[in-house]
Amino acid sequence: MLRHLTINNYVLIESLDIDLQPGFTVMTGETGAGKSIILGALGLLMGQRADTGSIMPGTSKCTVEGIFNIEGYDLQSVFDENELDYEPSECILRREVAANGKSRAFINDSPVGAAVLRQVAFHLLDIHSQHSNLLLENPAFQLGIVDTVAGHRDLLNQYRECYARIVEAKRQLNDLEESFAKRQSEEDYLRYQLEQIDELKPLSGEDEELKQLQSALSHAEDIKMALSATDALLNGSDSEEGAGAIESLRRSSQTMQQIANVYPAIEDYLTRLESVVIEVKDIASDINSLAEDVEYNPARLQQVTERLDNLFSLEQKHRVSSSDELITLAEELRSQLSMLSDSEDNIKELKQQIEVETKQAKRLAESLSAGRLKASKQVEKLVAESLVAMDMPAAKFHAEMVESEELLPTGMNMVTFLFSANKNIPPRPLAEVASGGEMSRVMLALKALTSQQTHLPTIIFDEIDTGVSGKVASSMAQIMAQMSTSAGQQVFAITHLPQIAAKGDAHYFVYKEDEGNRTLTHIKQLDHEGRVAELAHMLSGNTVTEAAKENARQLLNDK
Repeated sequence: MLRHLTINNYVLIESLDIDLQPGFTVMTGETGAGKSIILGALGLLMGQRADTGSIMPGTSKCTVEGIFNIEGYDLQSVFDENELDYEPSECILRREVAANGKSRAFINDSPVGAAVLRQVAFHLLDIHSQHSNLLLENPAFQLGIVDTVAGHRDLLNQYRECYARIVEAKRQLNDLEESFAKRQSEEDYLRYQLEQIDELKPLSGEDEELKQLQSALSHAEDIKMALSATDALLNGSDSEEGAGAIESLRRSSQTMQQIANVYPAIEDYLTRLESVVIEVKDIASDINSLAEDVEYNPARLQQVTERLDNLFSLEQKHRVSSSDELITLAEELRSQLSMLSDSEDNIKELKQQIEVETKQAKRLAESLSAGRLKASKQVEKLVAESLVAMDMPAAKFHAEMVESEELLPTGMNMVTFLFSANKNIPPRPLAEVASGGEMSRVMLALKALTSQQTHLPTIIFDEIDTGVSGKVASSMAQIMAQMSTSAGQQVFAITHLPQIAAKGDAHYFVYKEDEGNRTLTHIKQLDHEGRVAELAHMLSGNTVTEAAKENARQLLNDK
């Protein structure tokens, strides 16, 4: 329950600091006194959007803080899920909005995001505003009522998880099938490209080696002549100049050896000269071998040229520049073709998964349907009883459940609330036939029905009495009072009707006062005489008569 509320610098509230009571509490005040301002401040605690226009002019920020008694509500899992400190007896929510638009939220003095604040506040407080009756037009809300009464939250969560897996698997399957179809249409072309490369069998670095070989074969005669001439010069064969270079170097070495004993200075040169003789002999031998190997071979040249042409043509076709890149391309093509095969396997696996998950979802949906069918009868019976208590003895209320052929996010059921307020009038969809006052009574009946299952500490009804008066208002007040005892909830009712205000265990009065050049909103808890005066004012208007006071006392005594 909301045990204490503090509001500072919020709209017309400069400072509000009040203790709140358990049970059934009513709040009254003139129109425009500030009841909606207090609700707006509570909305901030529930994570609603912060608005700098809510900050009192001339102040730097507004602050709203609520201290909740949560003992016995088993909320530790909510705190653990959000990594928050958990105090089993108390929870403090605080929201600050600065004039620069920045907003901060705290839970037990730990800073949190608005989403976390909303999640925790959802388990602590429910505000039913006048606009909440519009929820009765929402099929999801109607189904939610039946599910709440059925009490199969775990089963519903299992179904939702299973349904989410099916949706995700179908998404993956659709993407995979689209991709597979696109690649499959290209499969023949991919295979054709790969076959061309595999048929040619390019080798790593092959094109460069072939270019060098082609160049050598193309100039074979020139190369052979040059090598032969060099061999002749080195060895002296057919030399018109006499001895070759090797013989000349050898003779030079022998001549220097004759003076080596008498002229030691040439020993180093002699050694170097002998090394040169050996090296030149090796060179001459290699050149001779090369010359013998080189021959003009037109057939081999044609073969090399054709191979190069084929490689170049394929490289041009695939816009690559080397045989290495052709090899890489072939691997990529093989990979794409392999992926086609893998995609077929993945598609089969996903289809099997969807089939298995769908069977599981249908089993869960059948269990949900059974629980909903039973709960819908409960809803019909208990709402009808509540409507009779609220002076609608002829009212008929049905929770019509229709089976869907397809899996839906919440099962295979759709629920429509049907309503008729009068005899001999068949029920029709609630949103089409119910007046504002009838909507209010149906909504209150549903809230009373679900209050025990939701186990919510605090619920606030903001003028749920719209469109009713007199005996009906008294009956509605009685239902709200019963909610506070049977469900153990703290129930607030913001009302303009004395019949409801008289039923409260505690009564708070909201009023405005001019203080200097500004108007401020205040709230105070009324004692017995204060309640008599407020109820008399609500009964008779500005002129409070003794008869009105007596009537007010009677209302309080009837409570």
